[in-house]
Amino acid sequence: MLALRLPEDIELRLEKLAKMTGRTKSFYAREAIVEHLDDLEDLFLAEKRLGKVLSGKSKTFSLAEVEAELGLGH
Repeated sequence: MLALRLPEDIELRLEKLAKMTGRTKSFYAREAIVEHLDDLEDLFLAEKRLGKVLSGKSKTFSLAEVEAELGLGH
């Protein structure tokens, strides 16, 4: 089970949508989570990776370097 506290304006919008469509607020909360969870996970990983690059703990490679390493240069 999951309990959410939403800002009042979002709660009102969600309630209005649920009433207009005959669906539950839980249905729409679930839909929003399912739809955006992948994006949130990707964002977390990208921010973590960026932190490592900025701190010098991880190196980046240019496209040309990757192509050369893999023998894909033109």
